[in-house]
Amino acid sequence: MTPTYPDRDLTLEWLRAKRRHVERVFDGLTEEQARRPVLPSAWAPLAVVRHLALDVERWWFSRVLAGDDVWLPVGREGWTLDEPTTVEAELAAYRAECARSDEVVLATSPDAAPRWTDDGRVPHDDAREILLHVLVETATHAGHLDAARELIDGHQRLVLD
Repeated sequence: MTPTYPDRDLTLEWLRAKRRHVERVFDGLTEEQARRPVLPSAWAPLAVVRHLALDVERWWFSRVLAGDDVWLPVGREGWTLDEPTTVEAELAAYRAECARSDEVVLATSPDAAPRWTDDGRVPHDDAREILLHVLVETATHAGHLDAARELIDGHQRLVLD
C-alpha cells in the first residue's frame, strides 16, 4: 500500500483544478477559434491541450515517474494537431492522460525516484518534485490559454474589478 501524505493530496487537488481551468477555456469556442494561433509563437489553443497531454502528463507521469514504454512526440510533434481532430477529441485525450497520471501519482511514494531518466537528464529527484513541476507547468499554460482566449473573443475568465 502506498502511504498517503497531505502535500501530495493537496498538490494533486491543485493540479486537478488547473486541468479543469484548461478545459474551461474551450467553453463556447468554435473549432476554428480553438485552432487559430493568436500569438507570434503561432501555437493554437488546441495545440496547448495536446502539448499538455503528451509532453507534460504522459512524459512526466507515465514515462518518467512510472517508467512506462509509451509513445512520445519528438520535437514539436506535441504541439502539432493531427488532421482531422476536434476540440472534444483533444480534450478526451487530455482527460485520459490525466486519469493515467493520477493513477501513477496515487500508486507512487512521494520519495520515489524517477524510473526513467533519459541518461540522467531528468532534473527532478522524486515523485513530489515531478508533481510540483507538472502543477506549475499546467498553471502556466492555463494562463497562456486565458490570454489567447481573450485575444480570440474578448472573454475574460476572472475579472476582479
